[in-house]
Amino acid sequence: MDIKKSTDITCLGVLLVDFFPLEIGRTYSEISAFRPVPGGAPANLAVAAARLGAKTAFIGKVGADPFGKWLADIIAKEGVDIRGMRFDPHVRTTINFIAQPDVNSYICFFYRNPGADTCLERSELDEELIRDSKAFHFDSLALTDEPSRSAAQSAAQSARQAGALVSFDVNYRPTLWKNPAEALAAIRPVLGMVDLLKMNLEELELLTGEKSLSSAQCILEQGPGLCIVTLGEQGSYFAIPGGSRLVPAYTVNTVDATGCGDAFLAGLLYRLVQEEPRRSKWSADFLREALQFANAVGALTSLTQGVIPALPFKAQVDEFIRNHP
Repeated sequence: MDIKKSTDITCLGVLLVDFFPLEIGRTYSEISAFRPVPGGAPANLAVAAARLGAKTAFIGKVGADPFGKWLADIIAKEGVDIRGMRFDPHVRTTINFIAQPDVNSYICFFYRNPGADTCLERSELDEELIRDSKAFHFDSLALTDEPSRSAAQSAAQSARQAGALVSFDVNYRPTLWKNPAEALAAIRPVLGMVDLLKMNLEELELLTGEKSLSSAQCILEQGPGLCIVTLGEQGSYFAIPGGSRLVPAYTVNTVDATGCGDAFLAGLLYRLVQEEPRRSKWSADFLREALQFANAVGALTSLTQGVIPALPFKAQVDEFIRNHP
């Protein structure tokens, strides 16, 4: 890893407005009102890692509209470098209406026809920023449409060539794809570009056809050096060549689990870039400790509704771990 790189983690993808329901346990037709909250998994991760102390940046496109300017302002105030953001005067900022059957689950309904995030072009990428990053992260929402799909793939290749740790979150949203086969066709080509692959149990089944955690070992053969499976209240699981382990979750009174996976991954990437970014050095003992830290970040995020407002700072995470041995 080039120690002269000045940005710890650069995230590429969607920055949007999540409209959260005022009531949990109601269908869309029963919800009385929605509350706007900044969101988008890569942007959430950039803010979460910044709050932990990492130097982060965000690359993506929003509309040149009030929502887009509001979102850019919010993440910039959180310390995220936004020089890679682009503002499109021809399309609107993506928005997402959320329903929550319970505190541990949610349903997304995207207004994206197209959304500005899908219109990011390769020519708009800040290549200098990408090459200057220790880690580069993106997810499948950047792959649903062109030109953002080609832009994301190009950015990942540039980051890898520059020696960055490349991270990918499967983050499968069924309503954004025609069918699972279309999603698989877009996701599989990037597996060979990434060092770290994060998914939940349903996404593991999407990629392997099995819900068995041991099937994550098969994905390692396609390129990633580390596969992470988040298991909600059960914790998290990692697989590396020759080994795997389940890391139990912390027990908390969850208020809202939305975005906990983004916060978890921010915690993990923070630990990796700070301590051991080289995949050849990832031992089972080091990863167990790193996932314990990441589990704590996710647990703290679950204590408040909304994602960015709920993300903890490093001191809060350290205190939480001390009090929950």
